[in-house]
Amino acid sequence: MTADEHVVLVDSEGNAIGTAPKATVHGPDTPLHLAFSSYVFDGLRRVLLTRRASHKITWPGVLTNSCCGHPLPGEPLSEAVIRRLSHELGLSVESVDLLLPRFSYRAVMDSGIVERELCPVYRVVVDAEAAPNPDEVGETRWMPWREFTARVLAGDLAVSPWCREQIPHLAGLGDDPLGWPVADPEELPAAARPTVTRPA
Repeated sequence: MTADEHVVLVDSEGNAIGTAPKATVHGPDTPLHLAFSSYVFDGLRRVLLTRRASHKITWPGVLTNSCCGHPLPGEPLSEAVIRRLSHELGLSVESVDLLLPRFSYRAVMDSGIVERELCPVYRVVVDAEAAPNPDEVGETRWMPWREFTARVLAGDLAVSPWCREQIPHLAGLGDDPLGWPVADPEELPAAARPTVTRPA
């Protein structure tokens, strides 16, 4: 994160209403802003889990899904997913699949810091091992998807609040994560929807 990196602020309908510095946006009154979550799978239907670095401002040291992040102003969400996977996990991917276009959540840490995001969810399939960036990730592990979902739903595995809320939605898409239906990008909130430049 650079000192001048900004996040996209959105209203309750998902429309962009401005930007704010990422370094200052999280606090007791965090405004709703645009983000993403991604789940990386291999051909064996294992999901790549990450533990957030211990110096993170929000949920340090917590086990979570593969990669989360924020698009830069004007950056398509799919490109933000690809950029952050490269930065955080050293993974080079060419495409991502939209799964949950309008997922959103609000969570509060014991410290009082609030996370409040409009957070579409994506799937990525890879055939390579991750090379975690220690600035972002404390550790990684692969886990069979069915085992992961069963443990989270049973309360046997503690994960980040956004991941815990996403799992029932993803489980509802079917047992095979590689066979899940891909959502229409037009279902994304307006602030995240791809724009097409038409010739004059």
